[in-house]
Amino acid sequence: MELWFTEAHTKNVRFSVRVDQQIFTKKSDFQRIDIFDSSEFGKMLVLDGCVMLTEKDEFIYHEMISHVPMSVNLNAKRILVIGGGDGGTVRELLRYPSIEHIDLVEIDEEVVIACTKYLPNITVGLSDPRLTLHFADGLKFVRHCYNEYDLIIVDSTDPFGPGEGLFTKEFYGNCFKALTDDGIMVNQHESPFYAKDAEAMQRAHKRIVESFPVSKVYQLHIPTYPSGHWLFGFAAKGKHPIKDADFAAWKKLGITTRYYNPNLHIASFALPTYVQELLEEEEP
Repeated sequence: MELWFTEAHTKNVRFSVRVDQQIFTKKSDFQRIDIFDSSEFGKMLVLDGCVMLTEKDEFIYHEMISHVPMSVNLNAKRILVIGGGDGGTVRELLRYPSIEHIDLVEIDEEVVIACTKYLPNITVGLSDPRLTLHFADGLKFVRHCYNEYDLIIVDSTDPFGPGEGLFTKEFYGNCFKALTDDGIMVNQHESPFYAKDAEAMQRAHKRIVESFPVSKVYQLHIPTYPSGHWLFGFAAKGKHPIKDADFAAWKKLGITTRYYNPNLHIASFALPTYVQELLEEEEP
């Protein structure tokens, strides 16, 4: 007998992976958490039926959400990560010796517990002394922050369930206030390919454009995400994601990456025409 995990990408599209076994399942106060082991992708973290990461391709997501903003502001010392209870984003950020403190705000403690047990190569940074872990609602947490962070990374789930509040105009406005003058916000920006995902992407872009003077979008390719074509948002009070990047200084740090590099950084902001048009529909 074969065991397959299937995720509905749309009502007409299904994504299936043959799994060897289901090694963890639990219904937390916020969502259902599953971890599967597969021959092709290794261990897979699934929340409410949606793949959040796999051991095989998680490096793509976590490198691009972390190293793009850090190469633009290598002086960033205080970081806020909202979501990201799997620890992958924190793992990448902690490779920068200049970072003094990271606040990780994760609403669901059960995600951290499960990932720490079954995905230790990803959660390796969660015990670092520079990290403070808060089990709280990111929307509420950031309301009380002012001029405090050099970088905010919104490593959220999709805009429904526990992650819904992290796609609102109020949230992005509070992130703006929480950032220093050179501050940057990077957010998970959904996919432009399927209609429902594209609508969520456009809504998020519209709200960010209304809150930040600099609002750009960049792309990456993750095999296990809907359509494989994914976007991140780069928002800042003044810094430009390409003009202000210091690639020479970044290279001197000697950080080894498997996906991110300076040439890809620049190229990732060159978007397909249909994506540009979707974004421009929401811009003034």
